[in-house]
Amino acid sequence: MYAEERQQEILRRTREAGRVDVMTLAEDFGVTMETIRRDLTALERSGTLRRVHGGAIPVERLGFEPALAARDAVMTAEKERIAKAALAELPADGSVVIDAGSTTGRLVQVLPSDRELTVIVNSPPLATVLATRSNLSVIMLGGRVRGRTLATVDDWAMRPLDRLRVDVAFMATNGCSVEAGLTTPDPAEAAIKSAMIRASRRSVVLTDHTKIGNDYLARFADLGDISVLITDTGLDAGLAAELAAAGPEVVRV
Repeated sequence: MYAEERQQEILRRTREAGRVDVMTLAEDFGVTMETIRRDLTALERSGTLRRVHGGAIPVERLGFEPALAARDAVMTAEKERIAKAALAELPADGSVVIDAGSTTGRLVQVLPSDRELTVIVNSPPLATVLATRSNLSVIMLGGRVRGRTLATVDDWAMRPLDRLRVDVAFMATNGCSVEAGLTTPDPAEAAIKSAMIRASRRSVVLTDHTKIGNDYLARFADLGDISVLITDTGLDAGLAAELAAAGPEVVRV
């Protein structure tokens, strides 16, 4: 087993059990405890778990929200596939809103240059990338910028959405489950995400499979509010069917 595969399995076990210990992992994988400690250190640096004495716990158990840079460094191949699959949901012309996030940021990078679109964003970094594109009209939602996610939030960001009607909203999420719907740690971000979905005719969620099955403090949508959920093939087929039964078309790429 490669180190990356072992680390993904360690992360899965940590989220499933709520905690893992170094000795048990070393025995299960047939490696040294020092190897497991290195794995845990790598996962902690990626922002997905927190080291504790003798083992580790998942960050969602702490109510901890990894910074954007940390989230952008994990599941990169999956996020790129998801972003490319999301291109099929773009209108031929018209308007879209793109939520702040690491996977939605990949979508911004691959937007085609052969169609005229109005693109609304609540992320200064994404607005900077998009503003140089001659085929795009870019609207930046103002407001308070959260340092952890670089997303604009609060009234100045939300008020314009009350007067807009866009074709498609491309949404990011921290958590996704049949029971809790779509969730995020911060209530202010949840509020603007909800406003984006209300302002759109269709909503498309872009999320890798590690977010599915988790839930956080603030819910911003039910699965029935979502048109399409695009994820990767790491998502179990049975769970994909459960999600689809709750409302959205589920696409695994």
